[in-house]
Amino acid sequence: MKILIVGYFSEIAKSNISRHFPEGWDIVIVPPGKEMLHHMEDCQVIIPEHIKVDDSLLSSAKNLKLVQTGAGFDNVNIDACTQRGIWVANAAGVNAQAVAEHVMALILSYYKNIPFFDSFMKNRMDENQLDYTGSELQGKTIGIIGFGAIGKKVAEFCRVFDMNVLTYARNAVVQSDDFVKMVDFDTLVSTSDIVSVHIPLNQQTKQLINKEIFQKMKNTALFINTARGGIVHQSDLIDALKNRDIAGACLDVFESEPLPTDSELRSLGNVILTPHTAGMPDGRKFHKKRYDFFVNNIKRVENGEEPESKLNQLL
Repeated sequence: MKILIVGYFSEIAKSNISRHFPEGWDIVIVPPGKEMLHHMEDCQVIIPEHIKVDDSLLSSAKNLKLVQTGAGFDNVNIDACTQRGIWVANAAGVNAQAVAEHVMALILSYYKNIPFFDSFMKNRMDENQLDYTGSELQGKTIGIIGFGAIGKKVAEFCRVFDMNVLTYARNAVVQSDDFVKMVDFDTLVSTSDIVSVHIPLNQQTKQLINKEIFQKMKNTALFINTARGGIVHQSDLIDALKNRDIAGACLDVFESEPLPTDSELRSLGNVILTPHTAGMPDGRKFHKKRYDFFVNNIKRVENGEEPESKLNQLL
């Protein structure tokens, strides 16, 4: 069984990933490029990052049985795979705990000024000159856009902090209860103190969060995105932050990844940035739960079974 993993990985990450697969499996980890195309010819499984799995790529995949992604699958042409008899599966919900914890860490870091205080102390600044503003979470309203596994887990955590939870789910009916209240999109973005994005990137959600939406938010609002960078019009976000249309942002994902070194986001004081690591709690580019799921799904396909969390149906 040959598994082709495409993406940008450090040597440590490659080692951690390779060790997690069964002995005897041929694990090839390469960046996008010519070497990747060479291995496409005889691999049975591809786990793609930073590449499009489209007709052009699939034309050289003579033995491919499964395209396995993480939570997101916006880089895969599912119809093209189906036409070729190739399964497509994601790992929906596998990283829900990790991402939800990351969201709460970002929220707490922002309102408790953790990055600022850390820098203040390490730079041995005069504590008599310390000046800051912060806030408690109790009573704040968080608006969760998308209420799948991650959104639900975030809501559970917010309950512990005595927060109010609003949610908007485009393609799902969510029952409001004493804690979670289902609202329309405009109500969510205009009344929430915190707006957190938890939806997939597709044609309907591409740049869904733009200038018009930022202007509807409270000027005290915190915006959080741990989903996909393409859901947000990034230059509109930067303008909103500079113009104080919103108070701040916590971002784990970006329009272009890795985030360019000259990105204006890096210089804004009201932004907390992390390098697309929300779903990778066990180390850079590695999450044990995720790779456990991948191994199990590959074994299922190898045994002639349907993969879990399949995104297509083969005849």
